[in-house]
Amino acid sequence: MSLPIITADQRLAEPRGIKGCIFGKSGIGKTSLLWTLDPARTLFIDLEAGDLAIEGWPGDSIRPRTWAECRDFAVFIGGANPSLRDEQPYSPAHHAAVCQKFGDPTALDRYDTIFVDSITVAGRLCFQWCKGQPEAVSEKTGKPDVRGAYGLHGREMIAWLTHLQHTRGRNVWFVGILDEKFDDFNRRVFQPQIDGSKTGLELPGIVDEVITMAELKADGGDPYRAFVCHTINPWGFPAKDRSGRLGPVEEPHLGRLMEKIRAPGTPAPRRLTFTPPAEGGADHPHPQS
Repeated sequence: MSLPIITADQRLAEPRGIKGCIFGKSGIGKTSLLWTLDPARTLFIDLEAGDLAIEGWPGDSIRPRTWAECRDFAVFIGGANPSLRDEQPYSPAHHAAVCQKFGDPTALDRYDTIFVDSITVAGRLCFQWCKGQPEAVSEKTGKPDVRGAYGLHGREMIAWLTHLQHTRGRNVWFVGILDEKFDDFNRRVFQPQIDGSKTGLELPGIVDEVITMAELKADGGDPYRAFVCHTINPWGFPAKDRSGRLGPVEEPHLGRLMEKIRAPGTPAPRRLTFTPPAEGGADHPHPQS
């Protein structure tokens, strides 16, 4: 048996699935991004029962109502994790049980994009489940232990997201609500609306792309919706572009955004070159309140 080295040619020939999340305030049009995707190749995981925004969209959907169903769909989509014990979720035993319930997972081969709406609701379902587990009850007093519930919630959410992130060859997009708050110094900050703090803190390290869908307004112009894609942006929106192919602001069209991410990119040495900003640069558009 030889060392299982994956050559550069083999790696580059593999299908590349994009994993990302899109945050924005309620009503900005996150669910409506489904209209920009190929309905024949997209599976909509509808956690919010918010499909009124896409009434008439001809794609397929599933509607998990419990955290157990969310985990079952994740292992059915992503396959088994061979490093886990049989009693653990996402293990080979879990995958086999789910396949016995749902059938042959090759039925999912026709989908290349999984659209999850929303991670905010997934977090609520997860926390509701966590509060009923033994870890969320104090061994000393027998009363609910909120710290234990939040600790379990963070581990469960990270495991679920990581398992979907390892689904090679498929695009997986999570959408979620973005909260606007003010810190102790009265500075405006933006945070993903997810129960607990662990998921929001670790999510940018799990996915390839973090996008904020926002309403911007150029000086003297009309407001418009856009994707904010760069970590360093003048509004403080959460954003990250691992591909290095996106501009600071992109058109709010998810299909064309993925095409741009897959396009030939700028060589890494050029992307990592520092260029100091010119003095008196152009004004930036402003976000709408």
